[in-house]
Formats: sequence, structure tokens, C-alpha cells
Amino acid sequence: MLQNQTDLTSHSTPVPVVVPSAPSSSRSIQAKVLHVINGEHFAGAERVQSHLGRCLPACGIAADFVCVKPGKFPKIMAEQNLQWGRCHLAPMKHRFDVRAVLRVRDLVRSYGYDLLHAHTPRTAMVASAASRLVGIPWVYHVHSPAARDSANPWSNRINALMERMSLTGCSHQITVSESLRSDCIAKGGNEKNITVVHNGVPTIRPSRSHFPRSGERWVLGMVALMRPRKGLEVVLDALATLRGEGHDVVLQCIGPFETDAYESEINARIEQLGIARHVQRVGFADDVPAELAKVDALVLPSLFGEGLPMVVLEAMAAAVPVIATRVEGTPEAVTDGVEGLLAEPGDSVSLANKIRLLVRGEYDWATMAEAAYERQTQCFSDLSMARGTAEVYRSLLNVAAETPRSSKSHVSQRGNFVAVGHTR
Repeated sequence: MLQNQTDLTSHSTPVPVVVPSAPSSSRSIQAKVLHVINGEHFAGAERVQSHLGRCLPACGIAADFVCVKPGKFPKIMAEQNLQWGRCHLAPMKHRFDVRAVLRVRDLVRSYGYDLLHAHTPRTAMVASAASRLVGIPWVYHVHSPAARDSANPWSNRINALMERMSLTGCSHQITVSESLRSDCIAKGGNEKNITVVHNGVPTIRPSRSHFPRSGERWVLGMVALMRPRKGLEVVLDALATLRGEGHDVVLQCIGPFETDAYESEINARIEQLGIARHVQRVGFADDVPAELAKVDALVLPSLFGEGLPMVVLEAMAAAVPVIATRVEGTPEAVTDGVEGLLAEPGDSVSLANKIRLLVRGEYDWATMAEAAYERQTQCFSDLSMARGTAEVYRSLLNVAAETPRSSKSHVSQRGNFVAVGHTR
């Protein structure tokens, strides 16, 4: 018997959702897509996937999921009572476990999916093989460059090779940024079959009880799955520099560590720098916007491997200025000096300089916060992401749009949201 909804309900995980005020039940479902995902974490890519599951029905597309590395994602999905779609399980014991391919084949036949949508090199391999068995198209979503996704060069090489081999039969690629599209084309991709659909998030702007001022304490927040490519070491070095200059700046680390070994390395560095009292640990956060309301700026000092970071967009939606690095798609969302500030990757001096400009008041915090909010609402909403993705599906399935749409992928959703879930 096929398992159509994970039973991993051991804990309650409230996740804020914001959807259009028009109920999705008023839209007829024109096609069904099965997203093939890892599912191990609930970080940036997984939040993209959950938003698509929640918003695609409003575009006439039913979206379900199958996890090949079940972890936090299916646990969170189980709490949504099918409002974000079904979550199937197809656990792989190793990278080349073909039983997952057969599982996806059976799911397609049983539930009548029209299209597969993979999100990682591992799931691209599964989707590519399964699509051949069942004769339906498949889409590959490029969230970050496989060859620069981690600090492990061997893992990067294996993933890049798997991706390249799997893409031979891929019907279409979606990239989350223009920079990733250029990267795919440079690697031999057909530019006609590669579409940019920028990431998007719900416009959730929580109320704030504190507004920072020059000369007072500034709380920087770093929201991430803490791993080497996120550059936590860089912001720690910058924090030590700023504290040494007399600036009252503290750091909140919001998110889990990928490994215990990396956490130990970071702990040792914090002690070496003498800043333990100025670094606060929050861990995994169920409600990211609520955490963002407690910080004065988001800092994301990524070294490489970012497509278009979801947390950058979430901070902008929350009217929180962003201090990030010029990596991949981040500059497509943040203009230096407007919605935030951009430092050079791997350069703690550059990062400290950018933070210093904000805490000294050389940029007006309120003006920058409003600019960030306006930019997100106009260009990076969850519905604009779902519409762009649905347009790719329709082009492959030759399905007409249910209602007239703007030719632009990004549509302002300002003032058109209510905090409820939709009904499947």
C-alpha cells in the first residue's frame, strides 16, 4: 500500500503561513506535480518547496512531495494536514539506491502526476530515471551551484557529475537567480530551456518594540543552517573588531549547526576571540519573522554557493536591513546602500566596514528598512514565485492559464494577504 502522508507527528511545529485572501478552492486543478526532494533539513531550499506546495494550487497546480532523505521536512509537513500537499517517503540508503526510482514510478502511476520536479543532484538522478519509466516530463530547480555547494571538494565533484549526467533528459531547468542561469548556460545548458524564477516569501512584517539608534546596542542576527560556506567565522572576526573599537554590537545565531564538529570549531573560535558574552545562540526557529523582529539587521556573510537566499528575502519582508556578501544572486535582491549593504565574501574587514556604516548612522536605518520591505513586496513574493513556476509547467504540459496573467514573473502582492492556510 502506498503511503500518501508521512506519519511523523512526534512534535508540533507551528509555521506562519500567509496566503492570498482569495481561497484556492475557487481554482480548478489543471495539473499535478510531484516534487522529488531530499527532505533532510528545513532550510532555504526546503522553504522554497513548502511555499510552492502552499501556493501552486492558487495557480491551478496541485503539488505533492516525496522525500529521499526524510528528516525535518516531512515532520513539518505532517503538521499541515495536507494544506501544503501530500508528503510521501522514499528513503535512500545510499546515493545510488534505485529503489527510490521505483517508488517514484509507483507514486506517479497511483496518483496520476503529470510532471516531476527535482531540487538536488541526488533527486535529479531519481527524477530522470523515473520520468523515463513513466513517460512524463521533469523539471530541475537549481537552488545553488552543485560544484560550489559545500566546503567538501569531493562531494562537490560527485554532485556536479550526478547533476550533469541526470540533466541529459531534463525537460526544463529553473534557476533562482540570473547568476545561476548564466552558470548553467556556461556549462552547456540550452538557454531556451532555462528560466529564472526568483525565490519568493510571504510578506510577513511583524511589529517591532525596538528601533536602533546610533550609539546604542545593535543586535545582528544570522539566520542559517550553520555550515562552513555560510561564513560564520567571518562575522565573528568582524564582531571582535567592532567590539574592540567600542561599538556595542552583539550577534544572535539563529539556526542549527550542520555537524557537531563544525559547532566545536566555532566554539573554539569564539573563545579565542574573547566574544563569548556577545554571541547568543537561538538554534532552530519555528517562526523566523518573529526572530527577525528582535534583530536590528540581518547579517549573512556567505562565502559561496548561494542562489538567492530565502532568509535575505524574509528579512526584507520583515523590514530588516540586510548586510550580506556579493555572492551569486544576493545582489539581485539587495542593492548596496539601498535595501542593505554588501561586503566582499571571506573578508572580515570589508564586513566590519559595512556594519560600522550602519551602526554609526551613516545610513538611515528606517529608510533602508522601508526600501527593503518595498523591494520584497514588489519583486519577491511567494505568489510571484508560484506563478513563474506554474508558467514553466504549463509550457511543458501545453496547459493554458486559468486566468489572464501579467507577462511579468514578479507581481506586487502588497496588501493582499491574510494569515490563514488554504484548503486542498
